[in-house]
Amino acid sequence: MSENTANTMLHCPAMLVAAPASGQGKTTVTAAIARHHRHRGRRVRVFKTGPDFIDPMILERASGNPVYQLDLWMGGEDHCRQLLHDAAGAADLILIEGAMGLFDGSPSSAELASRFELPVLAVIDGAAMAQTFGAVAQGLAHYRAGVKLCGVVANHVAGAPHAAMLAESLPADLPLWAALPRDREVELPERPLGLMQAQEVADLDARLERAAALWVEQAGDRLPPAVAWRPAAAPRPVDSLAGVHIAVARDAAFSFLYRANLDGLRAMDARLEFFSPLAGDPPPDCDALYLPGGYPELHLDRLASHPHVHEAVRAHHAAGKPIVAECGGMMFLLESLTDTQGRRAPMVGLLPGHAIIQERLAALALQDIALPEGVLRGHTFHYSRTETATTPIARGRCPNGGATAEGVYRIGRLTASYIHFYFPSNPGAVAALFRP
Repeated sequence: MSENTANTMLHCPAMLVAAPASGQGKTTVTAAIARHHRHRGRRVRVFKTGPDFIDPMILERASGNPVYQLDLWMGGEDHCRQLLHDAAGAADLILIEGAMGLFDGSPSSAELASRFELPVLAVIDGAAMAQTFGAVAQGLAHYRAGVKLCGVVANHVAGAPHAAMLAESLPADLPLWAALPRDREVELPERPLGLMQAQEVADLDARLERAAALWVEQAGDRLPPAVAWRPAAAPRPVDSLAGVHIAVARDAAFSFLYRANLDGLRAMDARLEFFSPLAGDPPPDCDALYLPGGYPELHLDRLASHPHVHEAVRAHHAAGKPIVAECGGMMFLLESLTDTQGRRAPMVGLLPGHAIIQERLAALALQDIALPEGVLRGHTFHYSRTETATTPIARGRCPNGGATAEGVYRIGRLTASYIHFYFPSNPGAVAALFRP
């Protein structure tokens, strides 16, 4: 963004793609819209509401641009506002995919729409509905003041007669933008934790192309109304990590990385270098090590077959250098990891204990946690349980009153937890974690 636009009001077409519940097809519809407008030569920026790593991977492939999270609690309003304002200065269309149902959670997607005066496109699975489709749409439109629906998408429609029935159930001021058929060539494959990662779907681009073609057949080339974006308040001072070399694990086993986290480290002048434990790459000689979450349980044999990687991580720790490990990164540092089939493999052994993947969800919650470096916010979402005798130095707190209280473990300069930290929530605390 140029200096001329950094502090000015900007206008850009934008909308929030939401639904009455999870599983209605928000990601597929958002990706279809993004891919279509990308083909039209428009610069498309997509955001995802709330803490999510999988959907943004799909949306990045669809739009061709980086995808960032918008969370009013983890990042705060000013942070979200600045992300949107920056996007408006470089985009012809902004799309925001909601989380869960439109009014679910706190803060909800509806709260984001209201705060930024975003028009909402409601995606509703109409497969088993007739006139009730209209009742659901009207409920979404009128449940909360300040939320404005610009249109409705009927998903999984059986055919033209079914589409006509659904359209007739809507009031005149709530147009049906598209009636999309169920199409197995479009549907995105899933696993228990949600959608598969983009790199795991070999024919992802073909699915996105098909989705975009179905979208334009139904909706044409329409754009949402323009939204006015004002810049955030003056940014807070940035802490320095100048000269600090941070090695970041990044591959199919360690892929849950917030782009805002990486941007934040770079904004503090840290030098980032990526490496792949799966490929047998030990961390380079560096000042600090960042092991994000992912799916290490899907790659037990490969992770266990590189003892030189384990040795290099242990040597880094023995030298008194910082390590920050989140969820899958923490499990990699344990003595062993067991998958859902009962297969057990040795891991790095830096953190005493063992992790076992189970079929039942263990935790899903926002968390804030008071560390000696400061309060950090983030979230937790995992199916594993960890058995360790290590006493946590602190426990998280669920802002919505939930019982989840994830521990943070510290051994020397190692800080490990199930919590995925959102670095923009407290850059100063992050700088202290990574600073040698």
